[in-house]
Amino acid sequence: MQILASILAIFVYGMIAATLGTILPDLSSRLGLAPRQSGMIALAQAVGLMIASLLIGPLMDKQGEKLGLLVGLVLAVAALLALPRSRSFAAVAVFLFILGLGGGSIVTGGNALASGVSGAYRATTLNLVNLFFGLGGLVTPFISANLLSRNLARLCYVIAGIAALAVGISIVTPMPGPNGASSFTLAQVGPVLGRPMLFLLALLLFLYVACEVGIWNWLAQHLIAQGIDESRALNILSLGFAFGLLAGRVVVSRVLLSVPDLTVLLACSIGMSFTTYLSLRAKRVATAGISVFLAGLVMAPVFPTTLAVVSSAFPRMASTALGIVIASGWLGLAVSSRIIGAIAGGDAKRLRKALMIIPAFSVLMILVNIAVRFIR
Repeated sequence: MQILASILAIFVYGMIAATLGTILPDLSSRLGLAPRQSGMIALAQAVGLMIASLLIGPLMDKQGEKLGLLVGLVLAVAALLALPRSRSFAAVAVFLFILGLGGGSIVTGGNALASGVSGAYRATTLNLVNLFFGLGGLVTPFISANLLSRNLARLCYVIAGIAALAVGISIVTPMPGPNGASSFTLAQVGPVLGRPMLFLLALLLFLYVACEVGIWNWLAQHLIAQGIDESRALNILSLGFAFGLLAGRVVVSRVLLSVPDLTVLLACSIGMSFTTYLSLRAKRVATAGISVFLAGLVMAPVFPTTLAVVSSAFPRMASTALGIVIASGWLGLAVSSRIIGAIAGGDAKRLRKALMIIPAFSVLMILVNIAVRFIR
């Protein structure tokens, strides 16, 4: 039941993560939002994600994972029910901020729950659980376009209904509470923050999320600038990259049974540096599709496997450490597109140069992986 609760929570967050991109065209049209306002809405959600990830970890170390999951899911339901009734930019920003708070709590709580019950197979379990994040991200735009006629209200209510189901499952599922040494106390925070490994893992997740978000937000535009028509560019992104992420988590769940998690992370970082560079150099549909799929394949294990390393390295304060590292990942989400956009300016020809930050960050991930091995 605990794994089911974790899977359903992560699936809900996958739907939430895809919601803004799915509903933003409708919101922009209905409320007359300028691009700058749309960017501020996305930033509001990212700030909510970071704040929740930092605060919910200590709360779960003190009260257990159930409270963290319930707080996140209830906040998500409230925001999703209110969002369709928004009549101004300010209201949308507030509700997206609340949705970010809910999302950050769900991700931290869901991964902490899965990590706690999986023991020796922690990395494998976390990769399989996070497979449902990708499924949630795929389902959201599909049902919006094909079943809900791109109706903002209906989409929000459907996701709210699934989140409410997750609330019910979480309530009836027995979950471990804090016990003895693992419960949160202020005296234990110092040793956690005093370990360089925590900040190296936080940096690793920051770099990774910045790369993934850079691909999601900018790759299609880059491919179009290379002469690939828009529909094919979007299919390369949604089918090639998304399915690469899904396939990668399935494959690596078996690999991690026999290969150490740090070795997998190092191999993935090396693979990212090559595949993302090739993706940016591709000008033909077939070459772009293959390289983007391979990029998704090698990137897939990084997020959940990093969380597994964190949980193993900080068993006494696992939720607090997870929250700090996940918050660092959300910081990568918040700044990635701003960095790429600032380098590219308004010139599509400079976009490739700007996107070279992705393979560059991948090389930095290799160095961080090596550093983690020396100080673990």
